[in-house]
Amino acid sequence: MKSIVKTVVLITGFSILTRVLGFLFRIYLSRTIGPEALGLYQVAFSVFSVFLTIVSSGLPFVISRLTASYRIGNNQKKQGMLLSSGLIIGLLASLLLCGIVFVFRNLFSKLFTDSACIVILLVLLPAVVFSAVYSVFRGALWGQDNYFALCISEFVEQVVRILLCVLLIAPAASILSKAVSVAWSLTIACAFSMIFVVLLFFICGGKMSKPGKEYRQLLRRSIPITGVRVAGSFAQPLTALIIPARLTAIGYTSSQAMSLFGVAVGMTMPLLFVPSTLIGSLATALVPDISMAVAKEDSSHIQARISSSIIFALFISAMVVPLFAGAGEIIGNVLYGNSLSGVILASSAWIMLPMGLTNITSSLLNSLGYEIRACVNYFAGAVVMFLCMWFLPAICGVSALFYGMGLCMCVSGALNFFMLRRKTKVKLKLFRPLVLLCLTTIPCAAIVSFVSKLCCFLMPEFVALIIACVVGVVFYLLLCVVFNIVDVKGYFDMVLTKFKGKKLKKATKA
Repeated sequence: MKSIVKTVVLITGFSILTRVLGFLFRIYLSRTIGPEALGLYQVAFSVFSVFLTIVSSGLPFVISRLTASYRIGNNQKKQGMLLSSGLIIGLLASLLLCGIVFVFRNLFSKLFTDSACIVILLVLLPAVVFSAVYSVFRGALWGQDNYFALCISEFVEQVVRILLCVLLIAPAASILSKAVSVAWSLTIACAFSMIFVVLLFFICGGKMSKPGKEYRQLLRRSIPITGVRVAGSFAQPLTALIIPARLTAIGYTSSQAMSLFGVAVGMTMPLLFVPSTLIGSLATALVPDISMAVAKEDSSHIQARISSSIIFALFISAMVVPLFAGAGEIIGNVLYGNSLSGVILASSAWIMLPMGLTNITSSLLNSLGYEIRACVNYFAGAVVMFLCMWFLPAICGVSALFYGMGLCMCVSGALNFFMLRRKTKVKLKLFRPLVLLCLTTIPCAAIVSFVSKLCCFLMPEFVALIIACVVGVVFYLLLCVVFNIVDVKGYFDMVLTKFKGKKLKKATKA
């Protein structure tokens, strides 16, 4: 338990730092290039993200799992063969994807609402190859539990990208040139991070071997996971096509539709993924941990990890919901100078709960080897999402995107949960804590709303927002303790005992 806590703390620390830089960068972009240029970039990036997912989702995940299992027998040769095989698969797949876009670029251009998006996509294409190489080495480091190398490489990439973007955007004058500059910053940063992670791999003692008969196993295990992730990433370009088109159909101009899409996806959406920082850290740490437990057939360890990780994911997600629901408009004003993004954020904050459940249960199913089932569950939710995006814009405008996402996560999360119960025989008593966590968000959101509006009369919005969020989190934690939803006191006691133990150990040595 201590090792998993240390790992989660390490990954979370770096993730928070990286995400904070990312948020500051997003704020800078929205204020510098404007919602229309941001919308153009997001549309092109949504297609690029599909290619990125194909080369950097299932393959590194499977490499990490197999590397973790090979570590039990200290089989370094197989680890090296695995890496070489994955590298060849990744390079071939990425080069094939780039070739398809170049050959059919006229067709891709016609698919976009604005033909300028094809220019941005072509600038992003080299990053697909760089990311393929990066992801394979990242998977090997992941399987070796070298989380520090993983975290520092992601952090360095973010820093390089921000610096490059600031330098490249400065001379840009037109809307298109600004969007292209953002794309170039990402491509160059991906090249830098690829070189950095390869060097880290060899510095940390990693080795490569001649590729063996690992191709079939890698493809067989990675394709279902990639299918789920690709389905999710396909949702982005489809969303980028459907939402502006449906908004245009109900009376918006093309420019207005693109601006609304930029606000929704470029400003509001990243905030809804805030809980994923902690949940993603836990999921990253769980993959090698559960994979090794499966190899050892340690069922009690697997059951303990499943129960605690689901409760943790729901606890973190529910803590952020009232902050966004109660102070969404102020958050939009403070971060982006755009109240509309805050209004959308407040109305869609609820989707973080099903999103948290879906994220952690998908990772658990993948770690246990049920990739195909996780894929089927996601497709079931995606059908609901696209139906909402097609029919609801006439009723609620761009918010149809978030209602669709929320319902998609509800369906997928529920199917994943029942799948875990059936396959692992774990008695997951989720109903009571889920209901109580949902109920606690209501008074907490009311408290945050009241405090934020009251403080806005007396002080700047930024200060009022900080005070309201602190009050909301404290009130939420108190409710969790009073109603015994999550053992918050137990976590603090564990951390305190650990700290005292280290202090005593240092004193003894002295």
